[in-house]
Amino acid sequence: MSQSAIALRNSFQTLLDFGAFLRREMRPKGRILTPFNVITVAIMLVAVVVLVDRFAHGLGAVTNLSQEFPWGIWIAFDVITGVAFAGGAYVLCFMVYILGMEKYRPILRVTVLNGFLAYVFYSGALLLDLGRPWNVVNPIIGNSFGVSSVMFLVAWHFLLYTLMEFIEFSPAIAEWAGWKRLRVTLHGLTLGAVILGITLSSLHQSGLGALFLMARDKVHPLWYSEFIPIMFLISSVFAGLSMVIFEGSISHKVFHHRLGRDLKRRHSEIVLGLARICAGTLLVYVFLQVIVFVHGQRWAFMLTGWGSWYLVENVGFVLLPLVLFLAGIRLENTRVIGTAALLTLLGIVLNRLNISIIAFKWYAPVRYVPTWQEVVVTLAVISAELWVFRWIVNRMQVLDIAPLRSVKDSDVERLHASAA
Repeated sequence: MSQSAIALRNSFQTLLDFGAFLRREMRPKGRILTPFNVITVAIMLVAVVVLVDRFAHGLGAVTNLSQEFPWGIWIAFDVITGVAFAGGAYVLCFMVYILGMEKYRPILRVTVLNGFLAYVFYSGALLLDLGRPWNVVNPIIGNSFGVSSVMFLVAWHFLLYTLMEFIEFSPAIAEWAGWKRLRVTLHGLTLGAVILGITLSSLHQSGLGALFLMARDKVHPLWYSEFIPIMFLISSVFAGLSMVIFEGSISHKVFHHRLGRDLKRRHSEIVLGLARICAGTLLVYVFLQVIVFVHGQRWAFMLTGWGSWYLVENVGFVLLPLVLFLAGIRLENTRVIGTAALLTLLGIVLNRLNISIIAFKWYAPVRYVPTWQEVVVTLAVISAELWVFRWIVNRMQVLDIAPLRSVKDSDVERLHASAA
């Protein structure tokens, strides 16, 4: 038999082995009929019906969007808020790879996974909101670059940063599949991807805020300032790390069987360290808020209903979490820190919705209120992301990192041997 025929046969056998491996990995792990599965599947099925209606009859069939309010909850929550929640990935990568803070390495991979999935699913949510979703490729292929728009910057950064996060997480995929040589190669690309990813993320976090600089007369003066890009960037730091704390506390219980010994041992230490960073960045955020408030001469607005709403956001979901973070650090109480993280996340949701929806065109006689269909689709996007996250965590080395670990599965070993 010729060498080419042997190579072809080996390649075909490799594909068969990998197909068998994938079929086995696709089998459910654990109980199927759980409250989480039943509820999320029901939500996603309803969302499929809604989306068929949306693409068949247009946005007006399922949303309350209009020429006056072209951005709704699919942008305000799924994209603008979701990207802030994903900020933990670039912050932790900077801390571990650039600053050498090795104690946070046990949570690095799961944080990068969260960030990657957030960008993938929230980019998908963006397509739902576009009247002509097929035009989303225009800034990429050059049909209509739109270089004078901040959206051009955000679009390219979204694309490139998602790619960088995939490269950062790809060693875990190679470990899972048993591709040892590829695992080493991908690991060598990680540092470059991290450096580029940090740069891209810091720019588009602020770029999302820069979008509202063009809406000076539309955003209420209590929320508008020339510092919105900086505020978006700073808030993405404590928002992202608060999500890491919140998600970590849940994963510590739900995926306890998948946790590595190092992560179990260092969990409290890691949470306390992240809380210190959150408290520090919250202090910076509060300081800038005070500067903006005083220099903007906003005292008169505080006697209005909007002033009360402004206090709800900044006292209840900025100052209170800051106090709780400081108390949790002093007492070394992870439950108090978890409460502070949850309040911080709610504060980010409130802030982003205030800027993009609630306090946007606050003077309009008819306000935008999302339909139940918009809410269901948003819940479906989150549900689908959780399903993918659970599938990956239950199969790949995400919470129990063992670099260059050899995979013991017989089919995968045979697959790798034939490829060699």
